[in-house]
Amino acid sequence: MFKNVFGSGFLVRTAHVMLTWVITLILFLHDTDLRKQEETGELVVPVLFVLLVLVSVLLYFAVSLMDPGFVLSDDADMQFTLGVTEEQQDMIPQNTKSLRQRRCGHCLLQQPMRSKHCQTCQHCVRRYDHHCPWIENCVGERNHRWFVLYLAVQLIVLIWGLHMACSGFTYTSTWQLWLRANGVLLGTTAVVAVLALTVLLLLGSHLYLVSLNTTTWEFMSRQRISYLKHCGADENPFDRGVLHNLWGFFCIWGTVVWEQVYFRQGSNPI
Repeated sequence: MFKNVFGSGFLVRTAHVMLTWVITLILFLHDTDLRKQEETGELVVPVLFVLLVLVSVLLYFAVSLMDPGFVLSDDADMQFTLGVTEEQQDMIPQNTKSLRQRRCGHCLLQQPMRSKHCQTCQHCVRRYDHHCPWIENCVGERNHRWFVLYLAVQLIVLIWGLHMACSGFTYTSTWQLWLRANGVLLGTTAVVAVLALTVLLLLGSHLYLVSLNTTTWEFMSRQRISYLKHCGADENPFDRGVLHNLWGFFCIWGTVVWEQVYFRQGSNPI
């Protein structure tokens, strides 16, 4: 399930963990509300903050090391046959029936619908969304929901950290003295603010795409994808309504036979 922790992403993961805990340490070393509450013995907020930071780090490693849904065997036809009856297969036009027989030009395995070969990971990934360089892993069928959860927790940590950082600035008589007293905290605040904005935009975009039951790859490369390029600009064969899409994404576990969903939507069997 998990890849080697000392793989190619070791430096990226180390940098992430070090940056996270260095920022946390700076917030406790300066005269922020966290330090004030710690010094007065009010430990509830500081402990909760540290625990939330720890949860965000654990989620980061889970998403980073988890198998995103690699296609490791030539089982696309088997899954398609199990998911679609003979009567439904007869309704599938010949030009779309060949979609399920697509073979990857790199790993030579048959690609299930919505999968894509990642040049970095050297595998085809089911329901491929994108390859994230920050986690040094693909985001796909198995870890996408955990990636969204990680972004949500990370955003809470960053906003909370930004609030704590702003509470630690001290006031002096001149700008020179103020910068000297608050320089490190000011730099930390700027980094946290940029990260918070980035995570907010990422989380918002992913929730939007999830609500439409589409992926980043499908959204960005629609005209080059064989099973989507013949659809209209506003047509998505996988869209089952916002609530159903969100429920299926967050609450339904297991591999989905997307060929069944696609051809059922397209052929409208009686």
